[in-house]
Amino acid sequence: MTPGVFARTYAAKYPGDLFARIRADGFSAAQFNLSCAGFAALPDAFPSGMGERIAQSAREAGLTLCALSGTYNMAYPDPAQRQRDRAGFENVMRAAREMGVSLVTLCTGSRDTSNMWRAHPDNRSDEAWHTLRGELDFALALAEAFDLVLGIEPEPGNVIADARLARRILDEMGSTRLGIVLDAANLLPPEAQPRQNEIVAEAAELLGGSLFLVHAKDIDRHGTVVPAGQGAVDLPAFVARMKAVGYDGPLVGHNFEESDAPGVASYLSSIIQDCAR
Repeated sequence: MTPGVFARTYAAKYPGDLFARIRADGFSAAQFNLSCAGFAALPDAFPSGMGERIAQSAREAGLTLCALSGTYNMAYPDPAQRQRDRAGFENVMRAAREMGVSLVTLCTGSRDTSNMWRAHPDNRSDEAWHTLRGELDFALALAEAFDLVLGIEPEPGNVIADARLARRILDEMGSTRLGIVLDAANLLPPEAQPRQNEIVAEAAELLGGSLFLVHAKDIDRHGTVVPAGQGAVDLPAFVARMKAVGYDGPLVGHNFEESDAPGVASYLSSIIQDCAR
């Protein structure tokens, strides 16, 4: 494994010293967002050749771009809004191909119309599931056309809220181009934290063969996000579990201040080294 970070953790943008700062802080991989290059996350257009220039800049800094965010609300109730988002998502896929980034990450979304991360009673409805499947059909067709893979992340406020639902959607879609971005913190709301070992073990068993990326977010006992290593998530045990099921890719930290980045990089590196012994 290698320590990684969300590029949007940093105030710097591309072109500039974004990648050099990430590398200097101790990370060797980054999950990129097109907003880090001055575009919308789902841009109306993406200039030809820009992806290649971004990728070259990352290589010159000694940094691997391990994923590109294609997040939009795939469960949004209004089909017209989803159709607009599809256009931007297609530009993300085109950018990923140009950048040589094989993994595009997704959000399975919420029926909440104001916040795609907020839980809604209708997220468990048949209609929400049907809507999500339709969006994934569209996204997987693009993945086939661009020769990319897609990673969905179980999120407590989304339609795919936990490991069991993630396993169900993978089985129903039946595509080798669809896999999982797994973050232990998303599986551990405050009420579930006393069962942390059991929950993480189940997720590893259900999803271990389908992991495209692993995140290392941390939360305290109230569910507030904190820098990795400062919260209630047993990240060393989680990472060891991921390694045991065969994952050996980037370990991506996120949701902390830029000033915390060197400490997070050092902490993630120490976990990775301990697992290698």
